[in-house]
Amino acid sequence: MKILVIGSGGREHAVIWKLKQSPLADEIYCAPGNGGIANDARCVNIDANDVHGILQFSENNNIDLVVVTPENPLAAGLVDILTEHGIRAFGPTSVAAQIESSKVFSKNLMKKNGIPTAQYEVFSDSNEALGYLSRCNFPIVIKADGLALGKGVIIARDLEEARAAVQDMMVNKAFGEAGSRIIVEEFLEGQEVTVLTFTDGKTIKPMVSAQDHKKVYDNDEGPNTGGMGAFSPSRYYTPEMEQYCMERIFKPTVDAMNAEGRPFKGILYFGLILTKNGPKVLEYNARFGDPETQVILPRLKTDLVKIMNAVIDEELENVEIKWYDNAAACVIMASGGYPGKYEKGFEITGLPDALQDPDVLVFHAGTEFKDNKYYTAGGRVLGITAVAENLDKAIEKAYAAVKLVNFRNCHYRKDIGVK
Repeated sequence: MKILVIGSGGREHAVIWKLKQSPLADEIYCAPGNGGIANDARCVNIDANDVHGILQFSENNNIDLVVVTPENPLAAGLVDILTEHGIRAFGPTSVAAQIESSKVFSKNLMKKNGIPTAQYEVFSDSNEALGYLSRCNFPIVIKADGLALGKGVIIARDLEEARAAVQDMMVNKAFGEAGSRIIVEEFLEGQEVTVLTFTDGKTIKPMVSAQDHKKVYDNDEGPNTGGMGAFSPSRYYTPEMEQYCMERIFKPTVDAMNAEGRPFKGILYFGLILTKNGPKVLEYNARFGDPETQVILPRLKTDLVKIMNAVIDEELENVEIKWYDNAAACVIMASGGYPGKYEKGFEITGLPDALQDPDVLVFHAGTEFKDNKYYTAGGRVLGITAVAENLDKAIEKAYAAVKLVNFRNCHYRKDIGVK
């Protein structure tokens, strides 16, 4: 098969790394890819959001399968357009992807179907939102309705912070039109857990659990990022919790999407919080998480191409998905200043040394390869991932590898996997 993966980050590199292991994968392309992905796939200079460019390339090159991983092209209907032109595409349709692209839609879906989540109110007028805040208990959570690259969620500790967040989202348009509507919801306490699932709209099969770290600094301080690291499995997600989630959250969500006329096929991501009253949904995503993918796919034993084909053909029930009984940890090496302003173009050294350990994988997120050297080209630069028989050893191996890699203004958290 000739496979085209859409995207340019660490998540896409991990997906390509796994697809490459399949005997079904003859050629793999990536649009647009990055410096590291170029080692594992043929990169083509087409933007991930260029729907018609991707369609044209797929038709001209007889692509057998397009794997759409980023949220924006999913929301824009890339899967719909490819499917209409007879090209097999892995990912949800635009109406199904709305479970991520509109937090208002997803919250209303949960409320309507009794799926446990935080209590909330929706606002499209900033003055109404500001008036409501004066009656709230703090801390409180403020979310932009639309896509904001994982950064559109603010936990406001007091009224002043909450007002500033509303002003930033709704008036200053910090996230563009994504913040034209906002959700104000109760703050829930507990451990956060990510569970990604494969679903063909009928069958749903959970992957191994993971936890990620959104805050830029140690001890979960500073602004939200796209993710500074992850580990798998969660230390808190028990088999009993998984059974509860399957019965009360996972299956009801798939059923609810079918009832709405939006059957979901692809990767359905559940961002959970384990409260004293049981697991609740913080958010849905319509695709592989980043950086959770970098710790989940190294634990997958089953052929990923086979799984994706079964999802497209609605035959997932016939595929047994197996996992390695191990653990994985990923530390994101980022540019200093990220998620704010940062410089790029710095040479990356030490990668061959880090890869001396066969249990270490380096997934490139924001890199460029020129003159036989790698250079920084983004906010999140590398995902240094390690696998081992248990989580403590995986974390130790990952940090040992991180210490061998360097670039100017490099920044990474020192406490991945500690929480």
